[in-house]
Amino acid sequence: MTHQIEKITYRKALLGFAAYSGTGKTTLLLKLIPELKQRGLRVAVIKHAHHNFDMDTPGKDSYELRKAGAAPMLICSSVRTVITIENEIEAEPTLQQILTHIPADSVDIILVEGFKKWPFNKIELHREATGKPLMYPDDTNIIAVAHNNDNPLIDTGLPQLDIDNVNEIADFVIRYQKQY
Repeated sequence: MTHQIEKITYRKALLGFAAYSGTGKTTLLLKLIPELKQRGLRVAVIKHAHHNFDMDTPGKDSYELRKAGAAPMLICSSVRTVITIENEIEAEPTLQQILTHIPADSVDIILVEGFKKWPFNKIELHREATGKPLMYPDDTNIIAVAHNNDNPLIDTGLPQLDIDNVNEIADFVIRYQKQY
């Protein structure tokens, strides 16, 4: 997809974490998000799912209203607001379309897990144990590689980060975010 559509843009920093399954994308983000928040960043996350999912529960008012045809369905309280948008056509929405649902004034950076074939800046996560090849240099949108190789240098001119060092990755993300 990187050659079929224009590079994805947003008014604030947008940074993906691209990796093959089993590399630890979610595990890293679960550690990275609190670290970035502690450093003062407002962080939004977009996660791509490769399957049908439902965030609501049958029998609850919001679920029943959505099933009755409310689209979008928004439910809110003093603690949280959730909006459910049904995709009228069963096709993957583009990342650019998804970004329209995040108010730029409410975030400093959007981290994206998945959408690895879409054209936007990404950190590639790589672990030798997966047996998978690097996505770089085939993906020209990769701006850094985080890995755990015993050999400290992968053959690339890109910045290299220790995939197991959350502080080092947070430092990189903050430097990246300050460009926006």
